[in-house]
Amino acid sequence: MINFAGLKLNNLDDIMLVNRKFQIVYYSRFDDSVNETQKYNLDDYVGRNLFEVYPSLQKENSSIVTAIVTGEVVVKRFQKFIDFSGKLFCTHNITIPLIRKGQIVGALELSNDVTTVQNIEDCSLENFDATVKNIMKKVDRQEDYFSFDNILTQNSYMKKCIERAKILARLSNPVLIYGETGTGKELFAQAMISYSGIDRKKVVVQNCAAVPDNLIESILFGTVKGAYTGAETRKGLFEEADGGIFFLDELNSLPFPIQGKLLRVLQDGTFRPVGSNKEKKVDVKIIAAMNVDPKVAIENKELRKDLFYRLNSGIIYLMPLRERKDDIEYFTEYYIKDCNKTYGRNIKGITQGLKEFFKEYLWDGNVRELKHLIESMVSVTESDVLDIHHLPAYLYDTVCTQKENTTELKGIHNEKVITFTIEESIGDRNSKNGWGKDIKKNFDLKGRLKEAEKNIIKDVLKETNGNKTKASEILGIPRQTLNYRIKKLNIDIKS
Repeated sequence: MINFAGLKLNNLDDIMLVNRKFQIVYYSRFDDSVNETQKYNLDDYVGRNLFEVYPSLQKENSSIVTAIVTGEVVVKRFQKFIDFSGKLFCTHNITIPLIRKGQIVGALELSNDVTTVQNIEDCSLENFDATVKNIMKKVDRQEDYFSFDNILTQNSYMKKCIERAKILARLSNPVLIYGETGTGKELFAQAMISYSGIDRKKVVVQNCAAVPDNLIESILFGTVKGAYTGAETRKGLFEEADGGIFFLDELNSLPFPIQGKLLRVLQDGTFRPVGSNKEKKVDVKIIAAMNVDPKVAIENKELRKDLFYRLNSGIIYLMPLRERKDDIEYFTEYYIKDCNKTYGRNIKGITQGLKEFFKEYLWDGNVRELKHLIESMVSVTESDVLDIHHLPAYLYDTVCTQKENTTELKGIHNEKVITFTIEESIGDRNSKNGWGKDIKKNFDLKGRLKEAEKNIIKDVLKETNGNKTKASEILGIPRQTLNYRIKKLNIDIKS
């Protein structure tokens, strides 16, 4: 029995991890430390493409491909395949898509080996079915969390977006949600699905960027037997969503010809499966999302004009976090409280300096970036108030850049404050003293501050005999940030 993600899995024989390029990252079947009864050469399998290792697998029928393409848990019994050496396998599989920051990055497949008659007798299908039901129940429970109540905001514009989304959720009009990565497009889409009252069994979700161009048409519209070598008659996702909702994420990743077929579905509800000369008709509400401005996507030939015109009756634009300052402090307080519960901490808040930094920071990753940043800071700090020096190392340069726009830099050295000031502007000195073209070099603020920082760190390291832990305590910055600055400033700690 193996406990995985809170689920007890019986009779589990193998675990396979595959990335979104279908390369095998890990396979316990060929791991000597796990499988002591059979000896294989691990390098013949791990690191290679799944379809190179198992050439008999059809992409259209592979549980791993289906999980990565649809983002759904896939259950398959008696999946047969032959590896490159000619060995036959037969397994019951549960395949789970792996999602990171909203993107499908791969899949995890859990298998019961039923290759032999003895295996089939030993493997209880009742146990397998119970495992499947547990996983599917867990997935169904997760869907319950997607509602408009989950969309947190204090911003008046975003509140109007929520009200507009509620109206569009009950209409048959197609909807296009766009905004930068991390602004909550998928959360809005899922909230609309919940609000619509449509049975979740009639909801299909597809990330267009997760599917290779040569597969997307057959996945969306289905195939008929003989359309190409190995093709079987198979329903597409549009047929699966008939009478329900189809959420197409990253719409601009669809190839232009496929966008044309999508337009036809939007206009008259008809399409032709790959290899068929017969029309099929469906009644599907489309919700699409993209992380670029539609006008920019049209200019870059990523989105058809006619498709955009068909979608623009139901457009929702989600503003980036940097344009709704009132939400920054609100989210900060919310995520600190949430992380306090998760990590058993008692962080009371943030300093004024960090608050100002948050307001000026661009937040390229938007709400998602703020959430992960707060989580990172809360999980490692020992203080009860978050400050600038608790920021991860990758943000240190950003803080310094903001400080370089002021006339003062304060550095801590042996617990004393060292202050560098420029009394007059460069323009004033230039006009008063008539200094020549070297004035920028002589008073290059960025360069001089960088040199001052380098000297301070070198002095502290000298005082602590190269002990980075003590030096980081004196400087008031995390040890990893100190390591980052030593490398960035090319400081030789031996000198």
